[in-house]
Amino acid sequence: MDSIQGREKPYKTKLVKTLSRALEIREFVLVLIILVGVLVMSIVSPIFMSLSNIKAILLGLSIEAIIAAGMTILLVSGGLDMSVGSVMAFSGVISTMAIKFGIPVVFSVCFGVLSGSLIGLINGLIVVRWHINPFIVTLGMLSIVRGLVLILASGVTIINLPESFTIIGQGKIFGIQFPIILTVIVIIVGDILLRRSRFFRQNYYIGGNENAAILTGIKVNLVKVVNYIITSSLAAVAGVIMAARMASASVNIGVGLELKVITASIIGGASMSGGEGSIAGAFLGSLLMAALINSMNLLGVDVYWQNVITGIILIVAVILDNVLKRRREEGKR
Repeated sequence: MDSIQGREKPYKTKLVKTLSRALEIREFVLVLIILVGVLVMSIVSPIFMSLSNIKAILLGLSIEAIIAAGMTILLVSGGLDMSVGSVMAFSGVISTMAIKFGIPVVFSVCFGVLSGSLIGLINGLIVVRWHINPFIVTLGMLSIVRGLVLILASGVTIINLPESFTIIGQGKIFGIQFPIILTVIVIIVGDILLRRSRFFRQNYYIGGNENAAILTGIKVNLVKVVNYIITSSLAAVAGVIMAARMASASVNIGVGLELKVITASIIGGASMSGGEGSIAGAFLGSLLMAALINSMNLLGVDVYWQNVITGIILIVAVILDNVLKRRREEGKR
């Protein structure tokens, strides 16, 4: 009897250790939170787990998740981009205006995405060349690009777009809309690159200790500029998709989006001080936020209160991130 109990104790100890390690992984904790939330909402509202509502949630998070992939790379390297919402609107306007001028859809979409890439290049060059805080640089770019959007579109929504363009955001494969499929591709490829690619893994070293990264021979400035280009390019892709999905390019698209994207990235494990984060985590953060907003809509929570709740979640996520980081640092001492 004693020998059996003796064998059970190591087994239980091993199980507890395994669970403890799993709970230290942000993605695992997020999955648990999402599952608990889904269970609760399934009881409160039977509509929540309906196929149409699940598709609505995935479609709603697709835009934010695509941009969050780029934002996470930036945050890991210690950067930040506050202009992604404006870039999203800008690329949508550029693409749709080009279509209105008679330029083929393929080239129009390319113009839209390249316009975003150019903004990212400018952001990156200013940050690395003059060593200006990325928050200030991209906040200024947010205002500049939003102003350009209003000037180019004369403050009005561009409508009556051809089906050859709208299919980008409205088309389906096996009943799944293109934006959802593209989001899955971006998340999978992006996460693999950030975890496995030698070039992108350098971001963790840069975000952890930039001076040490320079001394080891990492081309820090090049990596940073590429990060800003990728982030703005993904925001531009999201802008084109949104314009195609809505069959119009609104000058008000993307207002406040940057805060939602940053919140999702931080919830997913990215740190404002750099050196941490994953694109898979950012996706789970986006999923959690989308499910929360969808739940509030089903429960009839006022949209203004939803903005308040989003802001509170961002603050709590940043505070939690700082607390956990301090504990890890104290544990290493």
